[in-house]
This record gives sequence, structure tokens and C-alpha cells, in this order.
Amino acid sequence: MAVGNVAVPNTIYPIEGIRLSATAAGVRYKNRDDLVVIEIVDTATTAVVTTKNTFCAAPVRILREHFAKANPRYLITNTGNANAGTGADGKRRAMDICQALATKTGVDISAVLPFSTGVIGEPLNSDAVINGLDNALANLASDNWLAAANGIRTTDTIPKLASQKVDIDGISYHITGMSKGSGMIRPNMATMLGYVATDANIAADVLQEMLSAINEQSFNRITVDGDTSTNDCCVLIATGNASSDVIDSPTHPHYQAVFAALTEVFVRLAQLIVRDGEGATKFMTVKVTGGKTTQECCDVAYAVAHSPLVKTAFFASDANWGRILAAVGYAGIEDLDTEQVDVYLDEVMICQNGGVASTYTEEAGKAVMSRAEITIHIDLARGDASDTVYTCDLSYDYVKINADYRS
Repeated sequence: MAVGNVAVPNTIYPIEGIRLSATAAGVRYKNRDDLVVIEIVDTATTAVVTTKNTFCAAPVRILREHFAKANPRYLITNTGNANAGTGADGKRRAMDICQALATKTGVDISAVLPFSTGVIGEPLNSDAVINGLDNALANLASDNWLAAANGIRTTDTIPKLASQKVDIDGISYHITGMSKGSGMIRPNMATMLGYVATDANIAADVLQEMLSAINEQSFNRITVDGDTSTNDCCVLIATGNASSDVIDSPTHPHYQAVFAALTEVFVRLAQLIVRDGEGATKFMTVKVTGGKTTQECCDVAYAVAHSPLVKTAFFASDANWGRILAAVGYAGIEDLDTEQVDVYLDEVMICQNGGVASTYTEEAGKAVMSRAEITIHIDLARGDASDTVYTCDLSYDYVKINADYRS
């Protein structure tokens, strides 16, 4: 059961120059869509970030090779099988899929980017994917974002979508995106899979810089279980259909507004992954202020967000706040003056100057930890830097979901 605000947007803006489809290919699941194709207009620019997991999946390796050679025209995603840990055979199967789609659409194979998500270490049923291509191509449409968001799900309980419009100087820019992910989430680049498109006209190098920067404040600031997937990929597409005026630098008058709108969409998609964390019952924001550097704030936030002891305490609504201090202490800030550290749970100060706050009561702590959405605010009192990480609690159901995943 997803936590808190997870509703599908009332308006999902189609992006001119993008068409999508979802179809049931039978890769792993029965009677549900598990194959998604995205068609990109040939004048679009595209940016990509991929997992830093060395044991990355075959489609990730191919995606990197293809992206270096050509402008992407088609993205193809299968769910239920990650095609990771499959060696040379896995790469051959992924290439067979790319070649089949390229042949059917009349593009070069390098214009096809493959994505897979699901079980690691099992051969991908590439024949099923290839057999599903005709139906997928026949059903491409610009308003298929919700169907596609459902089609890329694995253990996700909800489709993850965000969409918005921003008007600047008489031009309406639209942004729509989808993501998937629920477990194996500690993206060391992006979410398990994320696709965002805009009709803004953005130069390729600027688009890549945008994606890298936005990714750091969204998909690279979430964790469910601390595991970085073998298949993490995120794509940002700019079709250019909204205007002929190219956003070619940060000094362009429309850059900041478009960047801000893109950031909102990315953060929303990232938070939806945490809200839908496997077995999650609490959505937790870990905010660290007063750091010397952003990196040390991030290190402290992740130490707390990753801690199974912290996460299980929040699941039980157990105000065992010493676990938070312990995580702060092992975050690697060697010269940290612990007697300057303050910690809050929402509005309740639990720790002041490194010890229990004089106003704190166990009842107040437990009351806050019983909430479905909680902010842990840690003030290091050593500088002006800050950072924020989003996470969830760790419940009995997380163990059950992952113990039964291949059953």
C-alpha cells in the first residue's frame, strides 16, 4: 500500500513528438502489459544517465553503446526480467530485440535503446518481446502515458506519473514523465527506470547538463533499501515542438523556469518511488542542515535513511531516537562536534546539543513517529550547507515481498 499523496495527475499532458504503447507480451507476467515502446521524433534531443553498478545489465551496456552513436528514435522496455547476470547470451538477446524493432521501423539499430527490469540472472524471453512488437507499434499514441506507466511496473503497486505546464512569454511548455521502482532502490544515478519528456527546444549538451543536475536532487536523493540496481536508467527527451527558439545555455531567458519545472517533475517521480517502497507504511524526509559541505550533509542523511534500525523503529512508531544519533555518528564526519548537534522529528526537538532536549517527552516522540509522513531534521551546526534525502520505513512486508519475489 503506497503512502500518502500518490494520486495520478488530473491532467497528463501529451508531449508532441512522443508516442507510447503498452502491450502484453508474456515475458513473465500473465494477463498484464509488460512491454512498452516509446517513439521519439527524429528532431528531438535526448539525455541519459545510467547505473553505476559495475555488474550492469546487458541492455544498459547496449544502451550506452547506441547512445554514443546515434540520436535515439525508439525506447523499448520489458518488465519481469532484468536481463542482468546473463553474460554474452543476454547481450545477444537484447541485440536481437533492438534489431527486430529497428527492422520494423526502418531505423538504424543504434537508434534503438533497450531497457529491462525484473528478476536478475534468468535468460530473457526475447522471442516473446519480439513477437509483441507488431502490437506495440500498432498502438502507439501520444496519450498512452498512463498505460505505459502501468506497463513498466514490477512490484510497484501504483503507476508513477507527473505532468505539468509552464507558460513563459506566451509559450506553453509541457512536461510529462513516468518512473518505476519499489525495491532495490538506492539509485546511484537515477531510479530503476525513469522517462521524462518535454516539448521545449533544448540543445543536446544543455539537456544533458540539466539531467545530471536535476538527477542529483531527485532520483539520487532517494533510498528504499540501500541497494543500487543493475538496471537503473533515466532518460530526458526534449522534442522541440513548443518553440523554434533553442534553449542553448543557462543564460537563456527561459532556462531557469524550464529547469525548475523539470525539477518539480523529477522530484515528484522520485518521491513516488519512496512512497511506494516495498512494504512501506511511512514516508520519511531526512533533512540535514548546518553542514560544511553538501556532500557531508548527504552522507549524514543517507546514513540515517539507510539504517535498518532507524527504519524499523519508525515502522514500529518506537521513539528510539538514539538510533538516529548512532547513524549520524558513523556517517564519516570525523571532526563533527556532537555537542552542537540538534535533531527534530517534525516540530518536536528530541536532541539538543548532543543530548536529550529538555522539552522532550517520550509521548511527544511516539506521537510524531505514529504519523504517516515525518521529517527528520538534523542540524550539524558547523556551516551553511544542507541536503535532503527521501526514504521509507522497513516493515515485515518488505521481507515477505522479497522472499517471495521469484515464487
